[in-house]
Formats: sequence, structure tokens, C-alpha cells
Amino acid sequence: MRCPFCSSEDTQVKDSRSAEDGNAIRRRRQCGSCAARFTTFERVQLRELTVVKKSGRRAPFDREKMMRSIMIAMQKRPITADQIEQMVSGIVRRLESLGELEVSSDTIGQLLMEGLANLDSVAYVRYASVYKDFKETKDFEAFIGDEKLDN
Repeated sequence: MRCPFCSSEDTQVKDSRSAEDGNAIRRRRQCGSCAARFTTFERVQLRELTVVKKSGRRAPFDREKMMRSIMIAMQKRPITADQIEQMVSGIVRRLESLGELEVSSDTIGQLLMEGLANLDSVAYVRYASVYKDFKETKDFEAFIGDEKLDN
């Protein structure tokens, strides 16, 4: 594993433990060159997924990109990192279990919306405002009004 601080490949695992309810291994590492410590996660990947964008462009699925977008929606919300990690892991497992090598960005967006709706309503609306491309405050009002009717 390459050190994220100095790019040295001389790193040692100092501690390993189960994470994400046994779905990953968390490893604490130390660089032999600069002595920096960092954490890595090892997960099972069932298949390489490709995301098909609305434009038709294809890109490799990026779990970290999904995590970043959720973290933005969850800013200053009373949700733990473990809860977010469990949600993301669940979404990735659902995507992998679809049995397809290509998955649409709409499918990913819908799964994210479902996960956020179950976890935190404010983060759900924040994410929806970007995902559904809200332009004005009335877009928020219409979305929230529609959601109240659905529930």
C-alpha cells in the first residue's frame, strides 16, 4: 500500500479489525519512510460496475464519489459515520446483486434517495435538490409537498 503522504510503498500494517458489520477489514498502517499513520479498508467486490450516465457516457463505479456526495448532504446532521458507511455498503451490495455489469446513474440516484429518506429527512431533501436539479424555492416546496402525499 502506497503512503498517501510521501508515496512510499514501504508501509506496515499495525492493526487489523473487522468493520462494517464484518463486510470489510479496517487496517491501521504506518509508513516506514515518513512514519505517518493512515487507515485503509478492504472490502469484497463482487463485480466491476460501470455507471451509464444520462448522456450515455460510461464511467467506472466509484464508491468514494458516492460517499462524498452523501457526506455533503449529511453535513451537520446527527448521523454517525458508521450509519453512513452501512448505508453505502448496503447500496453497493444491492447494485452488485442486480447481476448487471452496467448500472444507470438513475438507478444509483434512486437507491441513494431511498437510503437517505430512511436515514435523515433533511439530508434527503438536500440530496434531492442536487439530484433533481432544483432551480427555485418552489421546487423545494413542490418536492416536500409530493413527499408528504406519498407518506
